[in-house]
Amino acid sequence: MAVGTSQITTDHETIKSWIEVRGGKPTKVKETGSGRGGGILRVDFPGYSGTQTLEEISWDEFFSTFDEKNLAFLYQEKTKGGDESRFFKFVARTKGS
Repeated sequence: MAVGTSQITTDHETIKSWIEVRGGKPTKVKETGSGRGGGILRVDFPGYSGTQTLEEISWDEFFSTFDEKNLAFLYQEKTKGGDESRFFKFVARTKGS
């Protein structure tokens, strides 16, 4: 994989590992979704001020919502400069992803 290129996955272990290696935690936007599951998924990384708008959730809830919404995880391992990247976004799954 070339430096600065993106990959896409739906593999829960790959996603969890990528987020945890960077110090991130699974969250959702506060007051979105109802009951268990649902909501707008986010990742809270150290140094970002999400405490007013984000609510930490379990990995089970995170992946339940991820799968219910038919999402895929687009991410980058390294920046073009070779540093560890935190670039990611949730995208709609396509056939074969």
